[in-house]
Amino acid sequence: QVQLVESGGGAVQPGESLTLSCAASQAISSTSPMGWYRQAPGKQRELVATKSSISTDYADSLKGRFTISRDNLWTVSLQMNDLKPEDTAVYYCWAELFVAASLREYWGQGTQVTVSS
Repeated sequence: QVQLVESGGGAVQPGESLTLSCAASQAISSTSPMGWYRQAPGKQRELVATKSSISTDYADSLKGRFTISRDNLWTVSLQMNDLKPEDTAVYYCWAELFVAASLREYWGQGTQVTVSS
């Protein structure tokens, strides 16, 4: 069972930056995607960004402001710049990997990001 633990959330003002980090309880192959989703109040969970050694994907609306990185096999980070009130959401770390020949998804507990003046 893979556990994902997020850190780095908080409250910031519009235009500021924030970096989220996620640590996995075990090494995750670079070919397996890790990334971030978010869920704003009253809305469905949506893709923010995912990254593997094969591809990197961003929500179109976030390209240029958010940057995802994987520095090692245990962590994934999300650099968020020029934050806007509409970025307010719970941000979830996510990983997808093969376990016993089945593709499984894993989720963190989430970290709150609040952007407000």
